[in-house]
Amino acid sequence: MMKKLRISLINIHGLLKGSGLEIGRDADNGGQTKYIYELAEFLSLHEDVEHVHLFTRLIDDPALSPEYAVPVEIINDKLDIRRIPFLGKKYKPKEQLWEGLDLFVNGAMQHIKQHNIFPDWIHSHYADAGYAAAELSAVLNIPFAHTGHSLGFYKKKKLVESGETEEELEKKFKFKARIAAEERTLELAEFIVTSTEQEIETYKAYKNFELGKYHAISPGIDTRKFVPYYYQENDSDKHMEEAQRKYWVAESISKFLTNPHKPIILALSRPDRHKNLNTLIEVYGKDKELQSIANLVIFAGIRKDIAKMPESEKNVLTDLLLLMDKYDLYGKMAIPKKHDVENEVSIIYRYAAEKRGVFVNLALHENFGLTVIESASSGLPVVVTKNGGPSEIIPVCQNGELVNPQEESQIKKALLNILTDENQWKYYSNNGAINIQKYYSWISHVNHYVELVKENLSLSSGAGIKKQHYPNINISRLKRKIDHLLVSDIDGTLIEPKLANPGLKELKTHLMNRTDKMAFAMASGRNLALVKKVIDEEEFPLPDFIICSVGTEIYYTNGKDYILDKGWAKFLAGRWKREEILNKLKAIKWIKLQEEEAQNPYKISYYYDKEQYNHDELITVLGTGWYKVNIIPSHGQFLDFIPKRASKGNAIKFLCRKWSIPLGNVIAAGDSGNDVDMFRGPVKGIIVGNRSAELMAYETTKSIYVAKTSASEGILEGLKYYKIIK
Repeated sequence: MMKKLRISLINIHGLLKGSGLEIGRDADNGGQTKYIYELAEFLSLHEDVEHVHLFTRLIDDPALSPEYAVPVEIINDKLDIRRIPFLGKKYKPKEQLWEGLDLFVNGAMQHIKQHNIFPDWIHSHYADAGYAAAELSAVLNIPFAHTGHSLGFYKKKKLVESGETEEELEKKFKFKARIAAEERTLELAEFIVTSTEQEIETYKAYKNFELGKYHAISPGIDTRKFVPYYYQENDSDKHMEEAQRKYWVAESISKFLTNPHKPIILALSRPDRHKNLNTLIEVYGKDKELQSIANLVIFAGIRKDIAKMPESEKNVLTDLLLLMDKYDLYGKMAIPKKHDVENEVSIIYRYAAEKRGVFVNLALHENFGLTVIESASSGLPVVVTKNGGPSEIIPVCQNGELVNPQEESQIKKALLNILTDENQWKYYSNNGAINIQKYYSWISHVNHYVELVKENLSLSSGAGIKKQHYPNINISRLKRKIDHLLVSDIDGTLIEPKLANPGLKELKTHLMNRTDKMAFAMASGRNLALVKKVIDEEEFPLPDFIICSVGTEIYYTNGKDYILDKGWAKFLAGRWKREEILNKLKAIKWIKLQEEEAQNPYKISYYYDKEQYNHDELITVLGTGWYKVNIIPSHGQFLDFIPKRASKGNAIKFLCRKWSIPLGNVIAAGDSGNDVDMFRGPVKGIIVGNRSAELMAYETTKSIYVAKTSASEGILEGLKYYKIIK
């Protein structure tokens, strides 16, 4: 019997809250937001699911509801929204969030560890969450699935064709990062969920198409909400509320119309050029017969003042109003300014069905066609684009007619056919109401999805079938509650080639046999390759963490793989101008650049002449920017320049925050100048007996122990002093 699933869904951008979604507010709050919220809700109702956590960004913006600033919002017993702060508090469009995704990953990781909500399965939505899920999956050794919702390749192609330059597009949309994330997701996700079989084809544009595994699972709709127009609510309070809403929907439409009792041709979409609303007005505007039979009603997003809207939306809405004027459709066409997306859409469909109307979607291409199944579920027949998902829905549901969205005569014929033939209208209406319940409910979607997840986990003993593709960490080591973390420098501290090092064997035995309550990290000026060399040559037990290259890199280990913490790199990048520093240091004659392998993006390493060392000269040459740089001389011969934020001490703090280890539970051991900042704050320090000149002035205090013996033996002495070992 498989244990119940704890699932984390990730949707980083957009606005998510339990008290009603703001669909249509802007381009980031369309169908994706609604899809994810409903998926989360119905997953949480599944008997094999223990809990669903929906991770998103925390937004504390006076222009928005304060609900978006609540760190954990409980939706029901098995569902909550968890908001991770990063890149400030203001609401930002998705394109501006790419640079902060590593910070989101760190925040999510810290949150998961702190609240002990390690998932069994992760599911990401859209490319930004795909990036985050791939990172979390690698570090936590938890498999993930992905839903793309839209693809960067096609958006870029469309914009390039419309005449924008690559540079402008890159600046605005960050396509390089997006497409790279999409490629990586295809490689690492256990599977990709698409809405239709056709949608799988769209991934062929990607290099990693063959590495992906795909499952077409139709999106569901909430069949509790999208009910047929003849359905009567039994609960009297709900019935009253419904009647009120219906009244306001009717009011908002009929105030535009001379004969509001006529059937209505209904369209409902974002004001997007791609949705092709202008063709619908052209068809209606040119045909007097259609105008005499029915009114035209278009809900095109939510607007207050068109003049203040984003350029693309402003243009579409202006065109619609100009076409209305061109064909003199006053009294025959309604274009309401707003509607309550969460509560009124289902009522709008039912209102149209009661009027014996028809729903129209003429998008040039429709990935799936959620509005097609929502309207069908309400008993409203459809005339819909044959391009994309609807061509798979209509044959199954028999609820309307497929048309070429650019073929006006075809559209007109289909509309007249449904509006003038009562038997045809009833046939489509009844089929829709029955078949949508059968094939397109959220319950059938979630049942299919949970089966796929369980199959994947049982075949892979829980770590994901694709496990061999990417490195995995022994996550149970990182998950555990840690009482003590020993961080030790390597050269001169753990090992000292010039000394006999009598304590080394005993220390290795202690580390090898350490309990789960004790974690071990190595911190070194060496780069990763040289740290690995020491581990192999000296046969050290593998550390949980490695802080290397003088604190500029953090890695997690698992026996064979070393995973870089990108969040730390992101944290360091602020105010660090590597090339500028290199140029300025050319003026110093007593330093010489070390070999290429000693350098990294956040570390510039030199050899220096001890006799000529002059700290003030370095500061003068670096100029006003010197305070953003840490200057670290060590062992009388090495000189490192690293970002101010980078240091072994700051790396320890960062690790402790991320893995919820109290700083007071850290013991740090070192022997030279570049170890000093490990001992700051509540960290307990061990300075070994063979310390370098820079540490000679130190004496034993409550939080620093100066050992009498050298290297490993000195570490043992300190661990006994702090009562970590007997």
